[in-house]
Amino acid sequence: MKKHNSILNCSLVLGTLPKHIPGCSPVLGELSEGLRGKTCPSLSRLFMLTFASIFLAIASSYAQSSAAVRKLEQERKAALEEIELTNKLLEETSASAKSSLNRLNLLSQQIASRKKVISLLTQEMAAIDKQMEGMQQEIDGLQKELGEKKTNYGKSVQSLYRRQGSLDKLLFILSAEDFAQSLRRMRYLREYAEWQRMQAASIVDKQNEISLKKGELEKTRAEKQALLTERETENQKLQTEESNQKQEVSQLNKKRKDLQAQLAKKRRQAEALNRQIEKLIAEEIARAEAAERARRKQAEAKKAAASEERVAETKGGYAMTKAERQLSGSFASNKGRLPYPVTGRHTVVATFGEQQHQELKYVRTNNSGIDIQTSPGADARAVFSGTVTRVFTLPGYNNSIIVRHGNYLTVYSNLSQVYVKAGDQVSTRQALGRIFTDTDDGNATILHFQLWKEKQKQNPLPWLE
Repeated sequence: MKKHNSILNCSLVLGTLPKHIPGCSPVLGELSEGLRGKTCPSLSRLFMLTFASIFLAIASSYAQSSAAVRKLEQERKAALEEIELTNKLLEETSASAKSSLNRLNLLSQQIASRKKVISLLTQEMAAIDKQMEGMQQEIDGLQKELGEKKTNYGKSVQSLYRRQGSLDKLLFILSAEDFAQSLRRMRYLREYAEWQRMQAASIVDKQNEISLKKGELEKTRAEKQALLTERETENQKLQTEESNQKQEVSQLNKKRKDLQAQLAKKRRQAEALNRQIEKLIAEEIARAEAAERARRKQAEAKKAAASEERVAETKGGYAMTKAERQLSGSFASNKGRLPYPVTGRHTVVATFGEQQHQELKYVRTNNSGIDIQTSPGADARAVFSGTVTRVFTLPGYNNSIIVRHGNYLTVYSNLSQVYVKAGDQVSTRQALGRIFTDTDDGNATILHFQLWKEKQKQNPLPWLE
């Protein structure tokens, strides 16, 4: 009779144990394995691994979305800084240059920057919408998971505490076939108790996580509303700027003949500058070749120790010494990292190559470099270390400086003052001269900058940081 009661009590204990623990294999199966003498995996360790993998997946997705929004925000701030600078330059040129082409170029650039800001705001809102959608999915998933945890935990608690007497547990242990199985049953009971404790803690954590996610979602909604308001403000500013641009175009069209004559004069001056640069480059190449021929002749005559050999990179190119070849290689390796050749804040108002004006269809320009507008009092500065080879003057460009960097050359034109002379060694960012301020063109302060390799003009923009 006692043995019958023990078996009955043991079955009652088995009835109190849950049939399934979420995140693990069915407990009844685990118990069967235990009765057969096999060990079950640690429930606590399995739970922690499952929770960690879910958390990392969510965190990774959220981090990627947030990073995209931050990148767009940084690009928008940079575009707003460009607009701020253009506004400043427009204010400086507004007094006496109401209808200048330079002012129209600034307005066109300002409008382009404003459109970029609006586009970036739209992209930010789209990214935030995607982020909000993902956050809502996370919240829904967390709430579903929380509901399941509460249900499973409630069932296990009700089942366990319906027969929570220590005698039932003791009978469950003592009814084992041998001592080893008793130990396994004891371990099972301990792990199950630990699972219940962790489930309770997990429910609390999940509730806190849901609350936190809801707070983040509300914050993101507020950010989106702020972006919507900002976009509307930027659209209003754009309409004003486009209206000002139309007025500027109208004024310039009234003076079309004068403008065309002015552009033709500038074109002739630019061509003269290019011819002068090409002439000076050819002279330097000829001198380098002559120096190399003299070196060879001297070496053949053995009258004195031979000087260092000069070698051109290409046929007919500038013959360089070893130091110049190293400098040239260093210059080339810094493409995309050279500093802008002006001090202070600046903006590029004319780019490299042949350009058709967007607003004035009869205006077409061909630029051998780039034009950089800055504030009065700014200096031109060297973009890389090198040697000043020429300082010269030409109408329309005032003073110009050529700096050689191996077989690369940089040209700085439209200077009112020059701080260096031919033969000087200069370092990166060293001031070369004061940029000319044109009082007849609303105090426009524009540096004309060129970059050459041997006899070929290069687009400077890809070289600058």
